[in-house]
Amino acid sequence: MPAVHAVVECRLPESFRVRQVEGMFDLPPAAGERCAFDVEVPSTEEPWTIGLIVGPSGSGKTTVARQAFGNHLIERWDWPANKSLLDGFPAALGISDITQLLSSVGFSTPPAWVRPYWALSNGEQFRVNLARTLAEMPELAVVDEFTSVVDRTVARIGSAAVAKAVRRRGQRFVAVTCHYDVMAWLEPDWVLDMADGSLTRGRLRRPDIALEIVRCNRSPWRLFKRHHYLSAELNPAAQCFAGLIENEPAALVAVLPFPHPHCPGWREHRCVCLPDYQGLGIGTAISEFVASLFAATGKPYTSVTSHPAMMRHRSRSPLWRMIRSPSRVGAGRRMGRGRRLAGLDKTLSWRRMTASFRFVGPPRPELARQFGVVKDVR
Repeated sequence: MPAVHAVVECRLPESFRVRQVEGMFDLPPAAGERCAFDVEVPSTEEPWTIGLIVGPSGSGKTTVARQAFGNHLIERWDWPANKSLLDGFPAALGISDITQLLSSVGFSTPPAWVRPYWALSNGEQFRVNLARTLAEMPELAVVDEFTSVVDRTVARIGSAAVAKAVRRRGQRFVAVTCHYDVMAWLEPDWVLDMADGSLTRGRLRRPDIALEIVRCNRSPWRLFKRHHYLSAELNPAAQCFAGLIENEPAALVAVLPFPHPHCPGWREHRCVCLPDYQGLGIGTAISEFVASLFAATGKPYTSVTSHPAMMRHRSRSPLWRMIRSPSRVGAGRRMGRGRRLAGLDKTLSWRRMTASFRFVGPPRPELARQFGVVKDVR
């Protein structure tokens, strides 16, 4: 385990105002200041994935990180001013790789993907920078001022999302921050606390996230509609279910009856997770929970999605069976006098690559009764 010896020297300028302050506070005249930091940092030859350098402002975090990891330290990225954020990623990356990276760090809102970087919120910029860091620094990335510009909900959820992505991709990541509240959420393999210079080994474990699911009316949709990748409309006949974290809305699922002359059933109408809570599978969790309620009716429950991350998950999950592989619905199909299938022109769904899935997981009859999905459980 290497010892890091870092020194910061600063030559103090002289001026009339400097002398005034020295006189006011009885400070001795000084030509300069010198700070030295002697700490231990795990070597890149050792088996670790995520590290954390934490401590109060001025404790030497950045100095030590730069001394230990050199040009792997990332402070910021330059983004094109008049282009989509997508164009800021390395040219060698395909669009599928970019969207997968964005989803992996919890930025799963396709309408926002096409915006320029400056048009994003602080939380969105934080996640986009993380995605680009993973793209640009595939071996080791050291991020300075980690979570410093975002609120603490985004900081915690974003830390958990990036930790999940880093471990899945087999990369190495070191966060440098003054915020101790992200420690457990990042699940680091080691923590260097610059407050006292101590190094702690052993992977921390993320706190459990309690997701409360309740049945609700259509009114919460106003919080979610601008984040849905397809449409801001909600069918008046939709049955809605909200996912709450610490009593705050995090996700919403809406369900519609699916009329069919021989096999009527249900279909997922909307599934939205707010950006602050993306990246931990919360949307997937509420989607599958609600599906299990409607499966208790004995009728088929289906969902059509064009979201790449959702398609990847469901194609691998034992809870779903793909009943139509990814394709553009209605492309090339005509009806009547050369018109496309009824309603497709209005929704433009024939232009999107979508896949259909049927829920085949176990039903929850008792919970279905409690949620009012079925009145009589046999």
